Amino acid sequence: MLGKLFKLLFILVILGFIGLVGFAYVGPFMGVDFAPPKTEIRMPVTLDGS
Repeated sequence: MLGKLFKLLFILVILGFIGLVGFAYVGPFMGVDFAPPKTEIRMPVTLDGS
């Protein structure tokens, strides 16, 4: 009984991984953009000149 549970859990993990990898490859063709927003950030920095 416990062996069947572990086998089912293992199969679900493998299917989930395959689905995640497939979505990562097919997602951009379906209109999903995984790129972070590109914005320039400028912050002033004060350095001690000792």
